[in-house]
Amino acid sequence: MTEASWPTEIRLSPDKMVLAVAFEDGLRLELPAELLRVESPAAEGHGHAAHETRRVAGKAAIRIVGSEPVGNYAVRLVFDDGHSTGLFSWSYLRHLGERQDEIMSGYLRRLAEAGLSRE
Repeated sequence: MTEASWPTEIRLSPDKMVLAVAFEDGLRLELPAELLRVESPAAEGHGHAAHETRRVAGKAAIRIVGSEPVGNYAVRLVFDDGHSTGLFSWSYLRHLGERQDEIMSGYLRRLAEAGLSRE
C-alpha cells in the first residue's frame, strides 16, 4: 500500500448513508452505503470463488450503523441489515471510491439481468 492510501479522516454522514474518506494525498471520496454493502469483501457478498459472485438486491436505503478499526489497515462496517463481516482495507476503500461509477453500473446491470431491484 502506498503512503497515499492511508486515510486521514473517515466520517459518516448524519443520515448514515455515506462514508466520507480523506487520504494523505488530498483525495476525498464519498462512498454510498449501498455501494459498500453490495461490494463488501465478505464471502457472503461474493461467494467463495470468483465464479460465485452473488447479487445483493434491495439495498438502496441501507445505512451504516457502526464501524470499528481493524488494526491499522482496515475498518469493519456494520450495516442496518445486520451484515458486519466485511473488512474494508484502506486500499479497497480507495479502489471503490475511484471506480464507483463503473462498479455501480456493473452492479445495476447484474441486478437487471437477474430481474432484481435495488429497493
